[in-house]
Amino acid sequence: MTFALRNRQELDSQQFAQMLEHSPAKAAQALVAAAGQDIVEAQLLLGQILLDGRGIEKDPALARRWFAIAASRGSAMADNMLGRCLEHGWGGEVDQALAARHYARAAQARLDWGLYNYANLLATGRGVAEDPVTALSCYRQAAELGHAKSMNLLGRYLEEGVHCPRDVPGAQRWYQRSAEAGDFRGQFSHAGVLAAQGQTQEALVWLQRALEGGNVNFLRVAGPALEQAEQPEFRKLSAAYQARLAHLTAAA
Repeated sequence: MTFALRNRQELDSQQFAQMLEHSPAKAAQALVAAAGQDIVEAQLLLGQILLDGRGIEKDPALARRWFAIAASRGSAMADNMLGRCLEHGWGGEVDQALAARHYARAAQARLDWGLYNYANLLATGRGVAEDPVTALSCYRQAAELGHAKSMNLLGRYLEEGVHCPRDVPGAQRWYQRSAEAGDFRGQFSHAGVLAAQGQTQEALVWLQRALEGGNVNFLRVAGPALEQAEQPEFRKLSAAYQARLAHLTAAA
């Protein structure tokens, strides 16, 4: 079984998505064959399913190798994913300096995720010299490309006036864009703006969305913050945040 190709070097991504949804094992088999034919997109996708264990036995070390192959062939997303493997120790040793170099390559290609991940290391000085000004520039570029998480972080810089002129209205606009793009932290930030403007019911809608999408680290902070809120509706919702946190922690 093989994928339809748009040309000799590109997969039909829509067909792959359909195959992976309905027959993951067959999709993985076809993807292995396509990766072996030096199709870069297939090599990247093979790395991803090996990392996730979807349709194929989970193998982070092999995923890392396929990301490296695709990165060497010029795939910016493969550079980003190889950076993530190196940053988090997926499939091998942690090497944050090398992760930073791969993120930088993805950022230079103006990949939104590469810009975001490189900014995270620059902002904290992990694997690279701390450079908050360049980090902000990367977050801004990623936000302008439509990256939801970067939109929220850019909003935070603007709201606090850190390494840039303070711009509260600008921050609020970025929070709203982040929320509408689906980032749970952006949704929480946007809810805070709405609450300050007295729009309690609209804020509750966004807080509920943030609850549904939030991860463990977010919920650990957001729940207690809501518990200290002035509005009784928000304090009541904090219990749902704590319950969701307990559920995710137990499932981990």
